[in-house]
Amino acid sequence: MAWEKSPQELAERFGSILDRFPEAERRKMFGYPAAFVGGNMVTGLHQRDWVVRLSPEEQARARSEGAVVFEPMPGRPMKNFMALPAATLADDELVATWVERAIAHGKTLPPKATR
Repeated sequence: MAWEKSPQELAERFGSILDRFPEAERRKMFGYPAAFVGGNMVTGLHQRDWVVRLSPEEQARARSEGAVVFEPMPGRPMKNFMALPAATLADDELVATWVERAIAHGKTLPPKATR
C-alpha cells in the first residue's frame, strides 16, 4: 500500500506548532513528522491526517468534537490515537490545544527503553 506524503503546508504547520513544545522530541515515524515524549509517540502526521494520542477521557471529548479513531490501514486502528477533524485542523490554536493534551498524556506513560 502506497501512502501519500503529507501536504507541505501541513508539515510546515506541524513544525511551527511543535516549536511551542520543546519537551517533545521530533523524529519521523513511517516517514511522517512525529513527536515523542519519553520515547512514546504522542502526535504526528499521516497523509492528510494529524493524529494525537489521548487518554480515554480525552478520546471521548475528541469524538464529541468530530475526531475519529486513527486507522493507518482500514481495520487496523492504533490504540489511543485519534485523527483530528478538518474543522480543528483549520485552527492552529485548536490543534495546539490537542497537541498539549497529547503531550500531557504522554508524560503519564512509562518511558520506553532506548535501544
